Amino acid sequence: MNAPLTTAQQTLLLPFDLDESRLESVFGEMMRHDLDYADLYFQYSRAEAWSLDEGIVKSGSFNIDQGVGVRAISGEKTAFAYSDDIGLNPLLEAARATRAIGRQGGNGTAIVSKGGVRHSLYAPVDPLASLNEAAKVALLEKLERAARSIDKRVVQVMASLASEYEVIFIARHDGHRAADVRPLVRLSVQVIVEENGKREQGSAGGGGRFDYGYFSDEIIHDYARKAVDQALLNLNARPAPAGEMTVVLGSGWPGILLHEAIGHGLEGDFNRKGSSAFSGRIGERVAAPGVTVIDDGTIPDRRGSLNVDDEGNPTQRTVLIEDGVLKGYLQDSLNARLMGAALTGNGRRESYAHLPMPRMTNTIMLAGDKDPAEILASVKRGLYAINFGGGQVDITSGKFVFSAAEAWYVEDGKMLYPVKGATLIGNGPDVLTRVSMMGNDLALDPGVGTCGKEGQSVPVGVGQPTLRIDGGLTVGGTG
Repeated sequence: MNAPLTTAQQTLLLPFDLDESRLESVFGEMMRHDLDYADLYFQYSRAEAWSLDEGIVKSGSFNIDQGVGVRAISGEKTAFAYSDDIGLNPLLEAARATRAIGRQGGNGTAIVSKGGVRHSLYAPVDPLASLNEAAKVALLEKLERAARSIDKRVVQVMASLASEYEVIFIARHDGHRAADVRPLVRLSVQVIVEENGKREQGSAGGGGRFDYGYFSDEIIHDYARKAVDQALLNLNARPAPAGEMTVVLGSGWPGILLHEAIGHGLEGDFNRKGSSAFSGRIGERVAAPGVTVIDDGTIPDRRGSLNVDDEGNPTQRTVLIEDGVLKGYLQDSLNARLMGAALTGNGRRESYAHLPMPRMTNTIMLAGDKDPAEILASVKRGLYAINFGGGQVDITSGKFVFSAAEAWYVEDGKMLYPVKGATLIGNGPDVLTRVSMMGNDLALDPGVGTCGKEGQSVPVGVGQPTLRIDGGLTVGGTG
């Protein structure tokens, strides 16, 4: 018996006097009705967050949560109930609450995975226990000292440390059982620099599915250096120019634009309902030749990776767009069944109190063959966006707006000066067709991404090489 399953049983079943026969009795209560699918999602989590400002830990939090979600599906209808009280009686009560969904002309048999591939992408460690309280404070203090030592213009440093230990257990009506132990940590730093009365800020950080031991002195100094460099760059930045122009996107975190502007439009629910700009277009060219986009939940230790999704299906590497042609969508069990498509292991939920839906894991555009320096040298006039802040997208139209946290104005292939206040405005599907050069420098983000959809937040990853986009992007600025 594998370690996650054993841990999950000891954490979520045995303390509440639950065993296989009692789980079957719950399914017996549910399956009195004509259902396509039913599952139980048990979850236990502990999370903490520490925040340091001006050398003092000014805030901290710790919480424990546990519960179970009970779901029944018939046709397109879903009944769902959840309880923070785990035990046979609460489970039976929740099961009875799904009675209203008896089949009325339901269609098809649920497409479910029987398991097969078993991933072990990260160690089942408890990051909260990997350092004592004094060591956690010392880690934040070390990060602050590192930032202040880089430049005397640093006047304020804010550092934060967060971790989560999550155990899940999934039982399905078909007898399939799956479990996972999911660690997650993140370390972040924000600095403010001042010169001649002018202030600017910069930030950096990272993390993944491991414990606090990941944050070595080298990594701490790297985060500090990146945050300070970004802030100092913005001290000398000019107002961004405005208008339509060539845009070069840096590698790594700028893949967040890909995630928001394109990735959400490739999720199965939006396409089943016909509300995505990519609906009904499988087999069609939707991007420039050479553009290949994947979603890969199997990259070891990555923030967006999972051994199994929240329906108990193994995650996988799914090709969404290959050489510019749309190949498929991201699916959970409900939308896969209704669309007659294969599962992709992308059923995700924020917690036991939420329904799963198709969500991205690590969404990546694969590398091309161009040297990044060659891409930059090819630009007559444009913007080089190295880092991004926030953004938003309309799934139906594909229109998006993103703010650049670090960017340069480029003329005749040279980075002339940094700019601030730049926003990128465009249409995701249109931008895909305008990618003219792809770098050989594919990079993943440092491990900071969180994705929101229908009120639910889950950790994700992004990645891409340096890209040149010809037209179709409007730069909003005051210059």
